[in-house]
Amino acid sequence: MAMEFRSPQTWRGMPLVHVAIGARPAGGRRSIAHARGIIAVGDTAQGVIAVGDTAQGVIAVGVVALGVVAVGPVAIGVVALGVAALGIVSVGVVTVGVVAAGVVALGLRVAGVVAAGALLRAAPPLSTGDSNAIDTRRAPRVYCAQ
Repeated sequence: MAMEFRSPQTWRGMPLVHVAIGARPAGGRRSIAHARGIIAVGDTAQGVIAVGDTAQGVIAVGVVALGVVAVGPVAIGVVALGVAALGIVSVGVVTVGVVAAGVVALGLRVAGVVAAGALLRAAPPLSTGDSNAIDTRRAPRVYCAQ
């Protein structure tokens, strides 16, 4: 069952709210509906606030989200939150960004289980003359759940 709602209020030719959801017939091919508005909700949504399977906007929420603030399983934006996130600031399972936090994180400033940062500083050498001393600052950290 397809559904579409377009608000009568517009701003610069764009509807304030546009909701467009495509039909999903029982045995046929799914039709994809496109929503474009200040607030857009649909299979494919484009707007200032966009929510949909594929969302593009300043604030985008969807399976694939592209925007200034992007939230979804696949998120690309200045601030990205998702399973796979790419952005200046990114948080998720697999993240890439200038500031990245996640299970697997890659960036300049990172936090994660598996993390690689471009601005890593090497620890200074030990000041003791003992060549057999262990530098605990360079030793790998191992965490065990109990």
